[in-house]
Amino acid sequence: MTELHGLVERLERAVGRLEMMSHGPGTQGGCGDGLSKDIAEYVQAFDTLLAGPVAEYMKISREIGGDVQKHADMVHAGFMTERALLVTASQCQQPTPNNFSSVLKPISEKIQVVQNFREKNRGSKLFNHLSTVSESIPALGWVAMAPKPGPYVKEMTDAAMFYSNRILKEYKDVDKKHVDWVKAYLSIWTELQAYIKEYHTTGLTWSKTGPVLTDSGNGSRAAAPSPGGPPPPPPGPPPPPAPTSTNSGSDDPATRSALFAQINQGEAITSGLKHVSDEMKTHKNPALKNPGGPMRTGPKPFMAPKPACPVSASQKLPVKKEPPVLELEGKKWRVENQENASNLVISDTELKQVAYVYKCMNSTLHIKGKINSITLDNCKKLGLVFDDVVGIVEIINSRDIQVQVLGKVPTISINKTDGCHVYLSKNSLECEIVSAKSSEMNVLVPTDSGDFNEFPIPEQFKTQWNGQKLVTTVTEIAG
Repeated sequence: MTELHGLVERLERAVGRLEMMSHGPGTQGGCGDGLSKDIAEYVQAFDTLLAGPVAEYMKISREIGGDVQKHADMVHAGFMTERALLVTASQCQQPTPNNFSSVLKPISEKIQVVQNFREKNRGSKLFNHLSTVSESIPALGWVAMAPKPGPYVKEMTDAAMFYSNRILKEYKDVDKKHVDWVKAYLSIWTELQAYIKEYHTTGLTWSKTGPVLTDSGNGSRAAAPSPGGPPPPPPGPPPPPAPTSTNSGSDDPATRSALFAQINQGEAITSGLKHVSDEMKTHKNPALKNPGGPMRTGPKPFMAPKPACPVSASQKLPVKKEPPVLELEGKKWRVENQENASNLVISDTELKQVAYVYKCMNSTLHIKGKINSITLDNCKKLGLVFDDVVGIVEIINSRDIQVQVLGKVPTISINKTDGCHVYLSKNSLECEIVSAKSSEMNVLVPTDSGDFNEFPIPEQFKTQWNGQKLVTTVTEIAG
C-alpha cells in the first residue's frame, strides 16, 4: 500500500506539471507563443518549485478541505500567474516603468483576491490558517522589489509567523495534519528565497535580446529603431510678435502739462460731454435691454495662472530616510527610525524619565527598571517588553504591536492601531486598557500553568436611548 500511495503522488505531480505546460499560462505583451521550444532555465526551476512545495501544500489543503482548500486554489492561481510573468520576462526585454505597472496588475489582483477571502471569512473556524496565508501572500510581489527581492520575501514570511505559531500550538497534540500544513506552506517561501538568490538576486531577470514589452493589455511591442536614427523633432513655434509701442510718449513733460491743464478747467471740464437723449436711456427705451442685441463687456477679472505642468504623485521626490536614534535627551529616551533591530535595550532608567518610540519597524525593545511613561507612535511590527511603568503606556497610529508587561502598569491606551497584543503579568491584572479607533486587539492573561488565555477587546458596540440618556453595550456577533 505504501508503494502504491507513493506512485499515486508521483502521478499527481506529473499530471500537474503537464497541465501547466499544456495551458501555456499567460504570455504577456505579445512575447512568446505560450509553449516555447526552449524554456528558460529559471522558468524550469520555478516549475520544480510548483511541483514540490506548492504541490505538497495543495495536497494537504485538499485533505483539510473547507475554507483552507478554497484559499489554496486562490494561492495556486497566484503562482500560475507569476509563472506567466516569468515566461514573459524570459522572452521579452524589460518594459518602461509606466508599462511595468500594467504587467504587474494580474499578480496584484490575485494577491487582493487571497486577502479579501480572509476578510470575508473572519468567522471561520480556520481563521488562523487564512490569516497565515493572507499575511504572507504579498511575497508574490517580489518581482517588483529590486534590488533586494529575497529579503522582501523573508519579511512577508515573518509576518505570518504569529498566526502559524497559533496553529502549531492549537493542533500540536490534536491533529498532525495541520502541523504538516504549516510546514508545507512555510517551505514554499523558504524555497522561493533560495530560488530568487540563485536566479534573480537583484531583481527579476529579463531577456537581453527579445522584443521590448510595451503594454500587457493589448500585446503590443515597441517598434524597432530605424537604421538612420530617430527623425528630427518638428520645428518650434514662431517667436511671439514684438510688442507694439502704445502711447510711448505718455510720460513726457508735454503730455503731463496737457493733463493738468484739463484738470484745472474746473466746471468747464464737463462742457465736452455728450448729451444723452431719452432714446438712449434704457429705462425710457426698454428695447435696449434685448439680450439678442450687442452687449458690451468690461475687462475680465484677474485669475491666477495655473501651473503649466503639475507635479504628479509619482514624480515627487522620495522621502528621505532618517538615521536610527537611541539616546537620552534630558529626561526623554528617544528611540526612532529603528529597522530590523532585535536587541534594543534601555537599562539605565529613572522614575522621572519617559520613553518615546517613533517609526520603528520589525524591531524589539526591552526597557528595564521603573519608568514614568512609554509612547509608541507610528510603529509597525514592534515588540515592547518593559518592567514597570508608573504612568501610562500609549500606542498610537501603529500596526502589529506586541506589548509584554513583566511588572506593573496602571493604564494602557491603544488609539488608531490595527493589531495589538498585550501580555499581562500576574502583578498587572488590574491594569486599565482604554482603546479607540483600533482593531484586532487581544489581551493575554497568565494562568497558573504558565500559559496565557487570550481575550479579544470588543470593537463593535450598540447604543440605545433609554428615555433619559444613551446606553452603550458591547455587541457580540457569532461568526
